Amino acid sequence: MRSRARRRRLPDRLQPSRRGRLTENEKARLARVREDAEADPVVPGRADRWSTWDRAEQGPPPRPDWVVTELAAVDTDLGVLKSGKEADVHLLRRGVPGGRQMLVAAKRYRSSDRRDFHRDAAYLEGRRMRRSREMRAIAKRTSFGRNVIAEQWAVAEFSALCTLWSIGAPVPYPVQRDGTELLMEFVGDQDGTAAPRLAQLRPDREQLHQLWLQLVALLDLMAGAGLTHGDLSAYNLLVHDGQLVLIDLPQIVDVVINPNGERFLERDVRNVAAWFHRRGLPESVTDVDSLVADLLDVARG
Repeated sequence: MRSRARRRRLPDRLQPSRRGRLTENEKARLARVREDAEADPVVPGRADRWSTWDRAEQGPPPRPDWVVTELAAVDTDLGVLKSGKEADVHLLRRGVPGGRQMLVAAKRYRSSDRRDFHRDAAYLEGRRMRRSREMRAIAKRTSFGRNVIAEQWAVAEFSALCTLWSIGAPVPYPVQRDGTELLMEFVGDQDGTAAPRLAQLRPDREQLHQLWLQLVALLDLMAGAGLTHGDLSAYNLLVHDGQLVLIDLPQIVDVVINPNGERFLERDVRNVAAWFHRRGLPESVTDVDSLVADLLDVARG
């Protein structure tokens, strides 16, 4: 009797989820990953995988010189930077063995059986799917629908980063998107120390005022593009070399199209202004009511 050929088992991280259907894009991406795992030679050194640059959606031009695009590059996971309800952020080193290297933040949205998109309904208003089946699945929050939502968050965040970076907003450069994984510029030091969040700082009065002015400029720039963060706080603003950097953008809101847009913009301003007030910046300086009114005027065009 002829013996059965033993089927090669993929690593656990490459196994498809058995719970819930995948979107068509995710199915195609997973098929490519499986093929690559079977065909690619062994990854050199202690790296975790070959670069995924060639199969990913790539960031906008002009591309910064530090971005490693060589297909001979490998990726090494250096550990978790942040663990959240919807996604984990890892520190990743991509580089050519013996050659150029870069550090990036790898944001990986969780699979449908672990994810808890508890506030997504209001943010998704105004976003349209091509297939009514996907819209129904989202509305019912089926496993398939939750996979669609994960893909939507990844697409929305990557698109937002591309848009904001292109208009000069202080956001990390979006290197690439591969499925529900985003690679973006690591904001921090070359030794892997991440920049602190605004919430962690205790700036003096002069620094506090300068940071507020930077924030107003950022909000005005976003409003000019018709956008607001949607969940702005001192926890999704980094401070690197004295400069604010905006992060965590999957829930970005179009102020005009989304029926909740104006409410989100006002909430963003009031939330972060409250932090500045608690640190000692006078309300006469922030003048929140006037700022909200001005930003809404800008967003409406």
